[in-house]
Amino acid sequence: MRSRSNSGVRLDGYARLVQQTILCYQNPVTGLLSASHEQKDAWVRDNIYSILAVWGLGMAYRKNADRDEDKAKAYELEQNVVKLMRGLLQCMMRQVDKVEKFKHTQSTKDSLHAKYNTATCSTVVGDDQWGHLQVDATSLYLLFLAQMTASGLRIIFTLDEVAFIQNLVFYIEAAYKVADYGMWERGDKTNQGIPELNASSVGMAKAALEAIDELDLFGAHGGRKSVIHVLPDEVEHCQSILFSMLPRASTSKEIDAGLLSIISFPAFAVEDMNLVNVTKNEIISKLQGRYGCCRFLRDGYKTPREDPNRLHYDPAELKLFENIECEWPIFWTYFIIDGVFSGDAVQVQEYREALEGILIRGKNGIHLVPELYATPPNKVDEEYKNPHTVDRVPLGKLPHLWGQSLYILSSLLAEGFLAAGEIDPLNRRFSTSVKPDVVVQVTVLAENNHIKDLLRKHGIDVQSIADIHPIRVQPGRILSHIYAKLGRNKNMKLSGRPYRPIGVLGTSKLYVIRNQIFTFTPQFTDQHHFYLALDNEMIVEMLRIELAYLCTCWRMTGRPTLTFPITHTMLINDGSDIHPAVLSTIRKLEDGYFGGARVKLGSLTEFLTTSFYTYLTFLDPDCDEKLFDDDDASEGRFSPNSDSDLGGYLEDTYNQESQDELDQYINHLLQSTSLKCYLPPLRKKTSEDSHVFSAIHSTRDILSVMAKAKGLEIPFVPMTLPTKILSAHRKSLNLVDSPQPLLKQVPEGDSQWPRDDHGDVDCEKLVEQLKDCLNLQDQADILYILYVIKGPSWDTNLSGQHGVTVQNLLSELYGKAGLNQEWGLIRYISGLLRKKVEVLAEACTDLLSHQTQLTVGLPPEPREKIISAPLPPKELTKLIYEASGEDISIAVLTQEIVVYLAMYVRAQPSLFAEMLRLRIGLIIQVMATELARSLNCSGEEASESLMNLSPFDMKNLLHHILSGKEFGVERSMRPIHSSTSSPAISIHEVGHTGVTKTERSGINRLRSEMKQMTRRFSADAQKSSTPSSPTGTSSSDSGGHHIGWGERQGQWLRRRRLDGAINRVPVGFYQKVWKILQKCHGLSIDGYVLPSSTTREMTPQEIKFAVHVESVLNRVPQPEYRQLLVEAIMVLTLLSDTEMNSIGGIIHVDQIVQVANQLFLQDQMSIGAMDTLEKDPATGICHFFYDSAPSGAYGTMTYLTKAVASHLQELLPNSGCQMQ
Repeated sequence: MRSRSNSGVRLDGYARLVQQTILCYQNPVTGLLSASHEQKDAWVRDNIYSILAVWGLGMAYRKNADRDEDKAKAYELEQNVVKLMRGLLQCMMRQVDKVEKFKHTQSTKDSLHAKYNTATCSTVVGDDQWGHLQVDATSLYLLFLAQMTASGLRIIFTLDEVAFIQNLVFYIEAAYKVADYGMWERGDKTNQGIPELNASSVGMAKAALEAIDELDLFGAHGGRKSVIHVLPDEVEHCQSILFSMLPRASTSKEIDAGLLSIISFPAFAVEDMNLVNVTKNEIISKLQGRYGCCRFLRDGYKTPREDPNRLHYDPAELKLFENIECEWPIFWTYFIIDGVFSGDAVQVQEYREALEGILIRGKNGIHLVPELYATPPNKVDEEYKNPHTVDRVPLGKLPHLWGQSLYILSSLLAEGFLAAGEIDPLNRRFSTSVKPDVVVQVTVLAENNHIKDLLRKHGIDVQSIADIHPIRVQPGRILSHIYAKLGRNKNMKLSGRPYRPIGVLGTSKLYVIRNQIFTFTPQFTDQHHFYLALDNEMIVEMLRIELAYLCTCWRMTGRPTLTFPITHTMLINDGSDIHPAVLSTIRKLEDGYFGGARVKLGSLTEFLTTSFYTYLTFLDPDCDEKLFDDDDASEGRFSPNSDSDLGGYLEDTYNQESQDELDQYINHLLQSTSLKCYLPPLRKKTSEDSHVFSAIHSTRDILSVMAKAKGLEIPFVPMTLPTKILSAHRKSLNLVDSPQPLLKQVPEGDSQWPRDDHGDVDCEKLVEQLKDCLNLQDQADILYILYVIKGPSWDTNLSGQHGVTVQNLLSELYGKAGLNQEWGLIRYISGLLRKKVEVLAEACTDLLSHQTQLTVGLPPEPREKIISAPLPPKELTKLIYEASGEDISIAVLTQEIVVYLAMYVRAQPSLFAEMLRLRIGLIIQVMATELARSLNCSGEEASESLMNLSPFDMKNLLHHILSGKEFGVERSMRPIHSSTSSPAISIHEVGHTGVTKTERSGINRLRSEMKQMTRRFSADAQKSSTPSSPTGTSSSDSGGHHIGWGERQGQWLRRRRLDGAINRVPVGFYQKVWKILQKCHGLSIDGYVLPSSTTREMTPQEIKFAVHVESVLNRVPQPEYRQLLVEAIMVLTLLSDTEMNSIGGIIHVDQIVQVANQLFLQDQMSIGAMDTLEKDPATGICHFFYDSAPSGAYGTMTYLTKAVASHLQELLPNSGCQMQ
């Protein structure tokens, strides 16, 4: 017999260590590991980490086998791993109903449990008695299920189990918006059971989704049915959220050592090497001690100052744990493994030596990793004053299985028994390596031969949808419906993927379904859901954004293929030619570059060999999944009230006889969303028919009828936003339960509506009138009155047809308004139909996940609603309508702006630097104010212009406001390409770029002349016009005053108003506020005190602290006043850098601003500027002070500094500055 080699002897030593420290805790029946001999429960996360040493040792034995017994040992160890993974699978499959519920609710009550009974796989505590929702634990299971399957282990046995794993993928794919309890099961660090979005959970979910995508769970023995499918857009969501969060771990933890598991082994979730290094350095500098790393700052777990009798902490108590947090050796094992993977031998050596020094020697000299090292109770004060000087004592579990396992695994790697690739067979470790440039393949398809001929006239040769047969083209929403069938399983009552829109990464793959190749058009070209796709310039803009997105985010082998359909809505109004914006786009695509993206234009057949394919076999005829379910017949799953005459790309594709079941199913999906025509055709517009639909004008008569009936007089004053005064009545009108009594008293003079014998409006006659109406405007008026009086579901019996409801007719009118580009009308009908933006909830989530909260509605707060956590689509829409005071125009505009903001947060996250809360109501108000200022018009006209802007112009206006650049708005003189009646407005940047010196001085002269003119104009306007609202004092309504005054082109006032509306603050602002609070008792802002005790709970870099400061500042309704307060606080922060320990007392920031204002007024009066010193009635601040530049002799900073000095004079050190 051969003698045992040295490596064999070493491995036997590790085998004994594994047996005595890990496998001795494994239950023989279930395979689960209990946490310790005293603590019998099995935690999911700990079990997976604890078995990794066994998995690694098994592979080491297989590789270094000296004799047959070694191979037997390898098999035995591997089966221990399989048994544990299957034990965890049993635990989770027993909770299959929770997986089903959680996919739809994402509620903490419906989550899988975090720990189970080791002996029985059953649950051990109630749903609400533990922080069960830990997305990272479920993700870790899927990640290692994938890695272990790829390494050759067979863990999944049946197709039912495959379906369950597919549903676990749906369970974790929304991780980017799920607030959970995180790795430490505590949620927010106050330990009060508040879940929060954790970077460690998002990162682990991203890694798991990438690892398990397209993986065959039966390994080498499987077929296409056992393959798991992941939608790439969900992975990308996680990626972008992770990028925006790191190095922060969550809102309450500015850094967490648990992030080591996602920047390195096992997840390797971060692709940016710089971000990996920044995060790693933050952990080392802020958390590392002599015995390991703290989990996070001010972590009270097992410290001498923690009260063991209660679970939660008081917020102000957290400062007690500073500098005495327990240190965990486990994190050094992560550093050793990270060093092996990155090839850093010095790091491996340093951390191995450090770890050896703190291991505990057990019986027979085996090495044990303790859970943590704590400060001894009698040395707490000493450690607090001089951190890392006191010798600590080991506490907690011994061995700590998770740490023990990673210690053994790190030793096997460091000593060369395992190669890095063996414990990472799916090659996650290469995630930071440089990716090749992506070329996006774009294929342009004409909807029909007419469009194909039009394009050929311009020298552009494309195929039509019929030409590419047998390849099939369908709208993206069909793919969402198809994916809703993935993962269904009748035995376990699993319903498959919830119906959600699929992003551009998902639609840029080719799909093979029942041996037919399908391509899907991107969601943004689908006019079914929202009116953005009706604007051709907007479609082109979205194409540009999506191409750039594909270039940066595509991760799959093969190239992305984007199918861009040219439909009849992309023609100019009379259908005689292609829209110029679309034409120029196709020309740019032919050049090979478009918006910074590399593209290749060609036909689909050319791209078949270079594209990425996904095989969707769950729709095959031999699967138990039926295409037509009972619930499909009732259309419960679809969105039947979506509307457009673009049903889909069906007409030329195939003839009816040859349809198989799949064709019938797709046909059924398309028809459930197509539209029939009932209204008479519109006559062509003539030059005198130029009036624009406006929410005010069209509804003025009907609403005054109704209001007078209720005994209310409605004065029609100019309004900052349309129909604000009417919103109170609209609420009662929308209820439509008993509308008739409202119309009993008919005022004279309103005789234009047909009456019945009782003098009420005769709806039947109105319907008759509708038949003869050839004008879009009148059709809209009549339908609105029917909507208000009879409600959306009233059957009009138009032309004797039953089932023609007001809603159907409004939908048809919406389509017509779309073709005529009547944006005011489109937005209004969209609101009446309560059209939901398919991507609204996703857009909202995108913004929230990038650490940006939203508010909707106009300030102040009871009306302004804060959105700080993702909401389901229905709740979100309801909240927006409530906050808008049921004002349809504002509600629709709010949704539109949220969608644009989300586009920008994806494409240009830098725009949102130092913005923590976006106040949509204020942004809308500022947009209207800017239009009024630039166009020299009343608030009412400006609001109408705003509602009539095309989506493309609206998005541009928003971008200019966000970017902080100077811009101008003017009525456009150019002829418009469509016969739309919307006001032509062009938005352009104002700046000195590219202007010669002489031209510049000419511009300045012109500007000063314009200023004088506008001042004269505004003076006249103020004499003649009434205030913009009955209550001129409240901020939200005082916009009228600002508009009237703002004509004088006040650049700094605008800057402050814009920054205040979007809540932009200087860099490092919140950290500086934290420093001031350390030196005084609090800051008083507009009567609300921000106490210094907040610094006892929160650390300076915490988002939670920033949000807290933000909420205090947001109590100030006027954006420009808020910005002055921010400037005053910045002056105060200069004091915090001085040597003084305390400034004492509460500092009244608003008083400082008022004093500065008084000093400014005194200076102005002294130089004789009496006439022009008009004050803001709400705050008493002089308008010129708002409009002063920060620097300079008369700058705001000069006066604020003087005001601070006088306010705090007695507290300043004697050597400090004295009042001038």
